[in-house]
Amino acid sequence: MSSTELRRTALDATHRALGATMTDFAGWDMPLRYGSERDEHIAVRTRAGLFDLSHMGEIAVTGPQAAALLDHALVGNISGVKPGRARYTMICREDGGILDDLIVYRLGETDYLVVANASNAGAVLEALTARAAGFDAEVRDDGDAHALLAVQGPESAGILGSLTDADLKGLKYYAGLPGTVAGVPALIARTGYTGEDGFELFVRPEHAARVWEALTEAGKDAGLVPCGLSCRDTLRLEAGMPLYGHELSTALTPFDAGLGRVVKFEKEGDFVGRAALAEAAERAAAEPPRVLVGLVAEGRRVPRAGYAVVVDGRTVGEVTSGAPSPTLGRPIAMAYVDAAHAAPGTPGVGVDIRGTHEPYEVVALPFYQRQK
Repeated sequence: MSSTELRRTALDATHRALGATMTDFAGWDMPLRYGSERDEHIAVRTRAGLFDLSHMGEIAVTGPQAAALLDHALVGNISGVKPGRARYTMICREDGGILDDLIVYRLGETDYLVVANASNAGAVLEALTARAAGFDAEVRDDGDAHALLAVQGPESAGILGSLTDADLKGLKYYAGLPGTVAGVPALIARTGYTGEDGFELFVRPEHAARVWEALTEAGKDAGLVPCGLSCRDTLRLEAGMPLYGHELSTALTPFDAGLGRVVKFEKEGDFVGRAALAEAAERAAAEPPRVLVGLVAEGRRVPRAGYAVVVDGRTVGEVTSGAPSPTLGRPIAMAYVDAAHAAPGTPGVGVDIRGTHEPYEVVALPFYQRQK
């Protein structure tokens, strides 16, 4: 295999048979869309969508001191996570910069599964391996042992419920439990990246096509459709969820990103980046950094990452993500803006789109929140 050849998931043949438009994403050949990305987006908001997320990185951390290692390596209080539950957290550099945002599942007393973004999986594995020195714990790249499927949307519980022996009604948000789906073993997690109720299913790669086909069949009458990365991005944008490389980067600390709540200074022992993050917390309290806000277009032009946010001709911020919103029917964006211009309804805010200052309304995030 050449160094430039894209990696393919266990569902590659399925995507091609469905006529998917494929794209290079973090070195993986992934489905961008199957037909209309707008239709896929609306299906997830109103019915259900089925995603292949097998490009995500899975790292197993096991052993007597697995919890202690993760408390040291990550900013969260991982030892406080109960078996069967999951936690959103981050791994930072010594200077406080965000290496990646993660979900950590506690599978047992001494067994954890760390799920990293595809683009950062190698860096996270390398950092965790280095930080494991001196701990009685093993860090193992488990990516090849997993395929990851997601079924998301208001009909997802009913669709998945017809195929599993697991107690989905008792499964809380950010929890996971072992069970079977379509007769094969799976870790079933009530997590997702769409703003809707839904489930992520970790299965063996050789079982992925069987589970995909079973979900497709079970969801036929409920309006389930296959969904690609394009609508996944607009769904998470509407839900105000950050994307690494856009809202998060090594140039930002969690406090710069408005996510200081994930840093748990009260946990026992030292952790990587603690001193720098304490300083960042003090700076943020004394002088608020740029604030992540929502922007809704008054016109039809779509803002893109890197475009300047302007007030009276002055740059006061920068767009991090932008796209047409199928739910709102208008272009939307997330942007970091100076605190003085971050309040919803702040007058005179625009986005410089190729030399024209297009008017935008500042709104609180998220743009969309499902009815519980």
